[in-house]
Amino acid sequence: MGEFKDILGQEQIKDHLFNALTTGKVSHAYIISGEKESGKMLIAETFAQALLCTDRKASEVEPCGSCHSCIQAVNHDNPDIITVTHEKPATISVDEIRAMCDDVYLKPYQGDHKIYIIPEGEKMNIQAQNALLKTLEEPPAYCVIIILTDNPDAFLPTILSRCIMLPIKPVPDSMIRSFLMEHYHVPDYRADVCAGFARGNVGKAIMLSGNEHFDEMRKRTMTMVSKLSQKTLTENLSEMKEILKNYDEALKAAEEERLAKESAREEADNPKKGRKKAKSSDDQPKEDKNAKKTASKDSAYAFLDILLFLIRDIMVKKAAEDEQNLILSDELSYIRDAASKCSFHALRLAGEEVERARRRIRSNVNTDLALEVMMIDLKDYLAG
Repeated sequence: MGEFKDILGQEQIKDHLFNALTTGKVSHAYIISGEKESGKMLIAETFAQALLCTDRKASEVEPCGSCHSCIQAVNHDNPDIITVTHEKPATISVDEIRAMCDDVYLKPYQGDHKIYIIPEGEKMNIQAQNALLKTLEEPPAYCVIIILTDNPDAFLPTILSRCIMLPIKPVPDSMIRSFLMEHYHVPDYRADVCAGFARGNVGKAIMLSGNEHFDEMRKRTMTMVSKLSQKTLTENLSEMKEILKNYDEALKAAEEERLAKESAREEADNPKKGRKKAKSSDDQPKEDKNAKKTASKDSAYAFLDILLFLIRDIMVKKAAEDEQNLILSDELSYIRDAASKCSFHALRLAGEEVERARRRIRSNVNTDLALEVMMIDLKDYLAG
C-alpha cells in the first residue's frame, strides 16, 4: 500500500476521497473503474488504510504508516480490510458474494469501518450482483464496499445507482514521461515510447518500461507488417499467432517469477505467518487447463496498440513530413516508405479496422477470430 501522493494524476478521485476522509461522510459503496494496471487497487487500498488509520487527524488525509492498523494494512493483515477473491477465473459466483454479505454483518474487529474490496467486479454474474444488491440497499453503518472494474457497463443499473462512481482518467503523456525518467531512470527516448503506448495508463507505462518482451513483440510485429504484401494471408496469420503466443508465454513466465519472489519475500519477513497476502486485482487468474489455447486479451491489446501507433506515425509523416513527433522513431525507414505509398483513406480504414478488432475483443468475441478478420483487410490497406 502507498500514500495518496504516490498516485499520479486522478485529482478528481483524490478530491472526492479527501473530502470523505476529512468530513467523515464516507459512502457505503464505491465503484472505481479503469483499465488493467491503471491503479484501481492502489487507490482502494490507500483509501482503506487512511480510513482505518488510528493516528490520522481529522483534518489530514494521508495514513500515518506507523500505527498498528497501518502496519497491518501494509502487510495485508488488517482484519477489517477484506479482499474478495474468486475460484473460477472468469466468474465471481453468487456463493462467493453471499459469503461476503454474511460477513458484512459481523462488526469490525478493531476499527470504525469494515472495508470490502472486490477486484474484477465485472465478473460478478447476475445472481451475484442481485445478492450484493440486498446488502447495498441496507448496509451496516460501518460497512464500505469498493468495487474495482475495467467495465462498469457489466453492472446492473440498480448496482450503479447505489454506488459512487470514480472513473480513472488518462494521465497526460508528459506527466508519465517525467515520472518514468525521475522514479525509474528510464531514458527520455524510451520514456516517450512507453508513455505513448500506455495511453494515459501509468501502471502500463511502468510495466512497459521494464518489459523487454514488449520490445521484442514490437520488433517482430514491425517485421511482419513490413512484409505483409510479400506473403500469403495464411503465412501472415501464422506469423501473427506466433508473435502473440511468444508474448503470452513470456508474460506468464515473468508473472510466475514475480509471484515466486513475492512469496519468498513474505515468507522471509513473516516465517510464522499463516495467512496469505490478498490477491491483487491485476494478478493473473489460474490457467484453465481445459480451455482452448487462444491469444490472451493482454497480448492482443499490445499487438493492436503497436499497429495503431504505427498507423498514427505514418499519417503524421504523410501529413506534415514531421519526424520529430514519431513514437516509433526507430522504424523511420518503413514509416517513410509507407507514407509515400499509402493514401490517407487507406490509413484511416486501417485504423478503423484495428479499433473494430479491439471493440470485438472487449465484447468477448473470440480473440483469434477478431484478429484474423482484421488481418484480412489490413494487408490491402497497408500495402499501398
